[in-house]
Amino acid sequence: MVESSEPSRKRPRVGRRPRHSQSPASSSMRPMVTRSQAQALTLRPGDEPPSTAAGVEMEESRKRKVGCMASMRAESPECAEAGCEATVGSAGNCDSQQEDGGEGDSEDAESSHGDIILTSSYVGELQGDQELVAKLGLVFSDPCTLARSFPQTNPELAAQCPVDVEDVRRAYACIKAKTTDKAMRDLQLLTVNAVAMMSLDPCDEHDNQMNAVLILLLNPSITEYTHDDSTFLLPELCSVILNQPSEQKSLLMRYFAAADHLGLVQSSTPDAASGRAEGDRMGFMQYANIFQSFVTRETNRAAKPVAPQPSSVSETMPKKVCLHSLSGCSLPLVAQCLALMNSYNTTHGIVPHSAFYNDAVNEHIDTKEEVPRFRMPKGVSFCNYPFLLSPTTKSEVIRIESMIHMRTELQDSFFRAMFSGVTCPYLVLEVRRESLVRDTLYQLDLKMSQDLRKQLKVRFVGEEGVDEGGVQKEFFQLIVRDVFSSKYGIFKANNESQYYWFLSQASPTKDMLEEIWLTGQLIGLAVYNGVILDIHLPPVMYKKLLGVSATTEDLREIDPELYHGLTQLRRMSDDELSFLERSFEIEYDDLGRLRTHELIPDGASTILDAENRELFIDRYVDFVLNKSCAKQFAEFKAGFDRICGSSYVRYMQPQELELLVCGCSDLDFGALESSTVYDGGYSRTTKVIEYFWQVVGEFGDDLKRKLLFFATSSDRVPIGGLSKLQFVIAKNGGDSDRLPTSHTCFNVLLLPEYSSLEKLRERLLTAIHNSEGFGMI
Repeated sequence: MVESSEPSRKRPRVGRRPRHSQSPASSSMRPMVTRSQAQALTLRPGDEPPSTAAGVEMEESRKRKVGCMASMRAESPECAEAGCEATVGSAGNCDSQQEDGGEGDSEDAESSHGDIILTSSYVGELQGDQELVAKLGLVFSDPCTLARSFPQTNPELAAQCPVDVEDVRRAYACIKAKTTDKAMRDLQLLTVNAVAMMSLDPCDEHDNQMNAVLILLLNPSITEYTHDDSTFLLPELCSVILNQPSEQKSLLMRYFAAADHLGLVQSSTPDAASGRAEGDRMGFMQYANIFQSFVTRETNRAAKPVAPQPSSVSETMPKKVCLHSLSGCSLPLVAQCLALMNSYNTTHGIVPHSAFYNDAVNEHIDTKEEVPRFRMPKGVSFCNYPFLLSPTTKSEVIRIESMIHMRTELQDSFFRAMFSGVTCPYLVLEVRRESLVRDTLYQLDLKMSQDLRKQLKVRFVGEEGVDEGGVQKEFFQLIVRDVFSSKYGIFKANNESQYYWFLSQASPTKDMLEEIWLTGQLIGLAVYNGVILDIHLPPVMYKKLLGVSATTEDLREIDPELYHGLTQLRRMSDDELSFLERSFEIEYDDLGRLRTHELIPDGASTILDAENRELFIDRYVDFVLNKSCAKQFAEFKAGFDRICGSSYVRYMQPQELELLVCGCSDLDFGALESSTVYDGGYSRTTKVIEYFWQVVGEFGDDLKRKLLFFATSSDRVPIGGLSKLQFVIAKNGGDSDRLPTSHTCFNVLLLPEYSSLEKLRERLLTAIHNSEGFGMI
């Protein structure tokens, strides 16, 4: 054990705030008690005292602290003015000195004044519930004393987190294994009172109150603890975290990620002392799961039907959940702590963004109710925490958001028609197949921004098809194919990666910039109208659209050859760099003309060497991804933002936006077969349906995409996979020589009841190979 003998010291105040101020995060919590009252609450009316020894020792500790406070107030007016209770004994400061032998040392952990520095070894030596609860009561009765417990003695780990997290976990496991249920209830009461003291009277003279928070969070039962009124303790502990200055919150996030930063979470090397793998250490995501488990439990609890009746199927179905209906459990406080962790993760890239998705929220969220509440000035909604929502849920949020806008514009059009003449309630585009880009650019240029928020209707000149969704899907497929073709000279595909990027031009023409602006609008319109596009833009394009900075790794998809060259440059020796005789001037192709660009002022005369090569690489990447296409990207983003600039799209991650625009790449026709609906007398066991799936199972990816295009006017897979596609196969008469047809607006395939497998295969292949154009059936 460790005996702390270092004189008391005081650290500078870190972002000190008014002592009794409360942030909005804690305004909904129940009234707190004072620290002395919280200690007294350990023996609540009607409760059996934990033990006689516990009461005696806690009372003696209280008297010692009162006496020590009086002397310290006389010696330190600053501490008295702050109202911060000092911890007695030689370990009275919250910045305890770390000494060797903390783990496994069997010496008494009490100082001359009776203060305790807990370790798992010390906990293991305590005999019986009475002694254990008594000692824990002395520690948990003062957050500063608790903060000094479980000191990290490994210097490398201590630099990241001063608390020995693994020792804390061992201590809690030891307590659970050796005590009775009564002692575990006493531990719950001590934890509740410790949180109450930190909520009301934070000791912000010290910079390690987060140590105490961390120790409390590591209690495996922390999400189950409740107050007398059955409200849960975790939201109150979250309120303590949220009320801290930003420096303290950042410090706690660093503690959470300590094992990840040191590479211990992924390691599988056995630990010599414990025999466990280092991979068992508490990692960043395990801390997030503490909060996530609370969100999951409360969401599932709210989704349970009230008094289900076995005779009624509808009453046993899970309910849809809104966050405002869960406000009684203070779940938003827990979600805000997850938001802190997500923000830290976004900066440091510890785990994938998808690790924060909450399955229970995505399964039970009532998007129809949540979206309108999110749009309110002070609305409480799951949409306020986008990191919890999967791409499928976010796409549904965007769909409902678009429907609300479309309905509003439709109603406004009717009202305007009453006073200022007839106005079209839809955004109508009449285009010719042979002049798609020109006709679309001309008509969109004449539209006002409010018109673009109307529901889109497309009509191909000379064709009878009525657009209920299918015509516009083919329109987008065709015009995107034209815009990205080489004849317009806007984008260029890399031969190796097949991703499209802007052509480098020093002075792009006005016509070209207008076409780029149109391309941005088209992608925005497709997102707004729920159409998936067949485009191959690199991931960095979606990062730039969402304001995320590009990195060197993003160059890999745009120009793999250049990326490989710059990577090799990092490995070159000084002699190899000298042999290159390379300056900070580069050459690039501008529509067939060779141009030069200086990466830095006077770059032509600055020689590349080992000291400045990182600067060279950074400036080169910046030129390719930003400067060489600054005007083009500005127009592209302006067009996209004209439609989606104020939508929920801005809360998505780049990879989620890519899924929203392009859909999934997984052609899982097994999922499509499982989710297909049959109509007109067909069922899964009908012979022609068995023929159909047998033939489709023989198709390669190209034919499968052509089948999707024939039946839905899009060969792209929606977010969530083909199981999310509402595909219907309907009977279209008996055996005949007619080709299969489709209602692309409703994803309905009309299939005659062919008499043989060979006939179905021949008729189906003929149909999908000749599927462009619309007519009236």
